[in-house]
Amino acid sequence: MALILDGKQVRDRILASLRPRVEKLAEAARPPGLAVVLVGHNPASEIYVRGKVKACEELGIHSEKHLPTSDVTTEELLFLIRSLNERPDIDGILVQLPLPEQVDEDAVLMALDPVKDVDGFHPVNVGHLVAGRPGPRPCTPSGIMRLFQHYKIDLAGKRAVVIGRSGIVGKPMALLLLYANATVTICHSRTRGLAAECGRADVLVAAIGRPAFLTGEFVAPDAVVVDVGINRLKDRQSVERIFPGDPEKLEELGLKGSVLVGDVHPAALSQCAAYTPVPGGVGPLTIAMLMSNTVEAAERRLGF
Repeated sequence: MALILDGKQVRDRILASLRPRVEKLAEAARPPGLAVVLVGHNPASEIYVRGKVKACEELGIHSEKHLPTSDVTTEELLFLIRSLNERPDIDGILVQLPLPEQVDEDAVLMALDPVKDVDGFHPVNVGHLVAGRPGPRPCTPSGIMRLFQHYKIDLAGKRAVVIGRSGIVGKPMALLLLYANATVTICHSRTRGLAAECGRADVLVAAIGRPAFLTGEFVAPDAVVVDVGINRLKDRQSVERIFPGDPEKLEELGLKGSVLVGDVHPAALSQCAAYTPVPGGVGPLTIAMLMSNTVEAAERRLGF
């Protein structure tokens, strides 16, 4: 039977290790401070932000939300970012993506003080990652690495395949796997023979945002599968196709209006050695690593 890689369990351990560090900062100087910028009313983004604010509250981290309207201009957002850069009580700034079409996303991210970039997306911090220098790492890939460590999954010499080449997950994930001495292949929409490439992987990281796209032919027996995808099925036909004969999923659709599924087809997971569930796998780790990056930023700025 495949081992379920429980992200909630790892999240809880990460947060538990952060609590005494937050208490030490609060007693000696002040609590760490995180500012979250959420533009407009994207339901998925609002859910993510609520989770981040809740985690801050539980740890004793000062958090504040800035909620520009959906018609905000690039100039208005840049003014907000610069004001947060100058705040001595704010150690981390998170701009929730995506931003509206009229906003120059690159300009906004470039305006962040790299020291306060707790997402690890600023080019300065990307450069630190590429060079193997210390700095904030993107939260989802670094959380996945903590998952591997927790479950004692040795990556050295393993063939790792990452599907997806975004700057948020795919590229940094590949670099972190490389630093762990895995042999890494990055695949994407233009990759020829995608199923064959994935089928050779000892470790498969799926981050393409296509519900249940990776079927059994993509997954090697005894592979470790990390499913980054969080896709919402909102119609009965899709739920019945992906979860045939599962009345609980149909009940969930009726109660919640959607059913979550990853990028890997549930039927493909029976043949692998270990996998992350959706939900409850990678998602909790992303928030935990954001908290970790915020605490580390505070410690650096306050000289701890």
